[in-house]
Amino acid sequence: MIREKAATKLPGVPMLVFGIAVMLGSILWFLSAVRVHEAASAITAMVLLALVTPLLFAGLVAVNPNEASVVTLFGRYNGTIRDPGLWWVNPFTRRRRLSMRVRNFESSKLKVNDHDGNPIEIAAVVVWQVVDSAEAMFQVDNYQQFVSVQSESALRNLATSHPYDAHEEGQLSLRQSSQEIADALRGEIQARLEKAGVQVLEARISHLAYAPEIASAMLRRQQASAVIAARTKIVQGAVGMVEMALEELSRKEVVHLDEERKAAMVSNMLVVLCSEQNTQPVVNTGTLYH
Repeated sequence: MIREKAATKLPGVPMLVFGIAVMLGSILWFLSAVRVHEAASAITAMVLLALVTPLLFAGLVAVNPNEASVVTLFGRYNGTIRDPGLWWVNPFTRRRRLSMRVRNFESSKLKVNDHDGNPIEIAAVVVWQVVDSAEAMFQVDNYQQFVSVQSESALRNLATSHPYDAHEEGQLSLRQSSQEIADALRGEIQARLEKAGVQVLEARISHLAYAPEIASAMLRRQQASAVIAARTKIVQGAVGMVEMALEELSRKEVVHLDEERKAAMVSNMLVVLCSEQNTQPVVNTGTLYH
């Protein structure tokens, strides 16, 4: 494994000034040698101007903020320059720029089967950043393409490992357990991108829906589940209210009802409380039983 290390460098501004001085001095020396017809001095000045000066300027490298320059010499990794500014390195080295900024990757809409075998469409947004320039440059062929492929692969694996909707208490689902699913997705992508020197800052599902061929059927299923859940709550509340009414009537001895009349009262109250339409009350103007 190639790990990032600091490259050997010198301040660039003094080397730039020195290079300009050498260039100007070589020009003046050459002109003076030509004027006095000194061939040896003229040749020396030409060598300085044609060889030494270009090497001085060739070693200059400018590094922008949130950027790194990976330095290699004849195929061997020499180090990375992270400090912004103008620097001077061995002029025979090769420098390649690498952005260390935070980036976003949005996957395409993937069509996969969830844990229950239902076809769904899913997409995710991954926020990532290069933290090791050497691994990003030398461990993988193209680190940006590596991020996109591995992120989509992790997203597919996550989608097939969890159902779209939870059918049991405490079960993780893609739709209902958003934070847990996001943490799991981030962890899986990070494990895949560790070798590329990439840190995943955040990963979240940006699109989640049933596939078009089953979307209408699943919508009816969700509506039916919602209706059943709502009616269950209504029935539970109605039974509690009837039970409370009977207990209060018995405790305060407002009226004494036999089992048949209790059953009739329970039936009437359940109809009133559970009905979807307003009921019409009937006033009893006779006796208790007639």
